[in-house]
Amino acid sequence: MRTMTAGPTTIRTMRDRLWATVTNRDEHSAAGIVFSALDEGMDAEAVLLDLIAPVQARVGSEWAANRLTVAQEHAASAIAERLIAALAHRPDVRARPRLGRITVACVEREWHVLPARLLAEVLTLRGWHVDFLGAQVPTPHLIAHLHSSTVDAVALSSSIPTRLPAAHAAISACKAVGVPVLAGGAAFGADGRYAYLLGASAWAPDARGAAGQLADGIPGPSLTDGRQQFDDLPHLGDQEYTLVARAQGQLVKQVLAELEKGFPALAAYSDRQRERTAEDIAHLVEFLTVALYVDDDDLFTTFLTWTAGILTARRVPARSLGPALEILATELKDFPRATRILGQAQLALAGALTTPGRHPGAPA
Repeated sequence: MRTMTAGPTTIRTMRDRLWATVTNRDEHSAAGIVFSALDEGMDAEAVLLDLIAPVQARVGSEWAANRLTVAQEHAASAIAERLIAALAHRPDVRARPRLGRITVACVEREWHVLPARLLAEVLTLRGWHVDFLGAQVPTPHLIAHLHSSTVDAVALSSSIPTRLPAAHAAISACKAVGVPVLAGGAAFGADGRYAYLLGASAWAPDARGAAGQLADGIPGPSLTDGRQQFDDLPHLGDQEYTLVARAQGQLVKQVLAELEKGFPALAAYSDRQRERTAEDIAHLVEFLTVALYVDDDDLFTTFLTWTAGILTARRVPARSLGPALEILATELKDFPRATRILGQAQLALAGALTTPGRHPGAPA
């Protein structure tokens, strides 16, 4: 297996070249860059994590800044997936499986598969037997797989925080059958706070960290502790999450109706504009609901300021989020935790809109 890695200047040059080919949808030239890097002695893991992954991260950043369309982002992601597959099938980078078996999967309703795919390939290169189940794996299917296979651990990936309840169900189910879970992906927080909150055995910020933890060994769950999902999140006993989750659709309709009353210009929106407005409101309500699930104000305020940045990049006034928050606060006035979260969100939005030189949604 190759061990040589390229220097920082060489890697930056290759990234720039790969970026140009990917954004021009030139798959063959992109593959040529990847294969040339391997032929020149660059380690296959470095090609994955220091070349392909950063370019894909840049794709996401450029979409957020409104410099790439959704179609361009999807095309670039498709090329990245094919590059990873092509690299995986190169005979000269294959590693002989000599370690244990790891199942890598995305949680239910999680379609952002690239981080999990990168981890699966890194683990394979390091000598693990890997069962890669791909995107959007329902928990019953995951557990059925574990019953039919002997695995050392499950590596569970999620990029979108709204998938955290599904992740919690998967983590709890895996632990119930005696399999430890390593959680990873942006959904679990930059510091892994939600991974540990939901009972994961371990968390890693990236594929290298995950591979290192698996090599060191992750302790298995106790089959006698009898813990349930509710034990991890006792605040769910107030029923706020359950009631708001059930009312999501009605909340979206109510916010949209109240906005139309307060802003006559909204009534003149095209069907497409109304659809996009409804989508934005639905995302707000969904993230508020998940913030109630984990009882964390930051989850909602981070999403809100990120959304403000996305709107600003698309020349949509981010201040339009304020009235939506006020309407939600009125509708949920009898829910103490929701009221607290929305109050913090209103302060965060005001700060993001008034801080000189700071783009709404930029990291603090």
